[in-house]
Amino acid sequence: MKAFALREFDQAPEVTEVDLPTPAAGEVRVRVRAASLNGFDLGVASSRAKGMMEHRFPVVLGKDFSGEVDAVGPEVEGYQVGDRVFGVVMKDALGDGSFGEYVTVPVAFGIAKLPDGVDFTEAAALGLAGTAAVDAFDAANITDGQTVLVVGATGGVGQQALQLAVKAGATVVATASSSEEIDVVTRLGATHTVDYRGDVVEQVRALVPGGVDAVLHFAGDPAPLVPVVKDGGTLVSTMLRSADDVPAENVNVVSIYASPSAATLDRVARHQAEKHTTVTVQRVYNLEQSGEAIEHFAAGTLGKLVIAID
Repeated sequence: MKAFALREFDQAPEVTEVDLPTPAAGEVRVRVRAASLNGFDLGVASSRAKGMMEHRFPVVLGKDFSGEVDAVGPEVEGYQVGDRVFGVVMKDALGDGSFGEYVTVPVAFGIAKLPDGVDFTEAAALGLAGTAAVDAFDAANITDGQTVLVVGATGGVGQQALQLAVKAGATVVATASSSEEIDVVTRLGATHTVDYRGDVVEQVRALVPGGVDAVLHFAGDPAPLVPVVKDGGTLVSTMLRSADDVPAENVNVVSIYASPSAATLDRVARHQAEKHTTVTVQRVYNLEQSGEAIEHFAAGTLGKLVIAID
């Protein structure tokens, strides 16, 4: 099958032929229809993930996927050939990825059925971003009437989290710089914007002198943001290894690592199907353009970049 794969360390990944995977016990094989890029993929493509996880070459890149179940391995219940599915490839070693025509995934974690109202392009953009946003939102315990700062608001995770906070009744301050970025976050419900190229703390203090109830942090260094959180408030970040990395008095710091359980993925898909949240797909590429997509992602995005796989 065709896939965008890394043949060895310190070598650029390329579209190549790799063996068709066979689902093991507890796995299904998915005919991938679309996949989306995440920051993790940049680390694998550049070999920065060397030493962090086992690499089983050729390493097919990609975490997020959507498609149809093509084959069912032994000891699988609840899935059958033809099911529309989406999710995140969650395995202990790198090798099987979603930037290819087929991928095998365990049904115990990282996969869910896709509602008919959500197409494959949208679904491919939801796995990691939607999961991280939901997990961060839940950790912040956002309620009606609160004020929330979303940092990294223009990215895939940030846009989802922003919408969740707005739907909960919060007043949202979102980071954005260009007119296009400001238009996007305003359309999604942000009441105020602050320029991430300037002094974010100073700008937020001017808008909310008493401090915000919560910070949802998805880009940059979270430590400088502690002063904008009111006493008893919460700072949730996907950019921390541990909450202890940010010393803070009277502020609850939470480190989030996206956990795409079936229940969470079901919730993310339901949000999309019911238009509780929407996903911004900035551009769609074909598999042969995967290298170009990686370059564009590294340069910065406004939403998600998706690879469609025929």
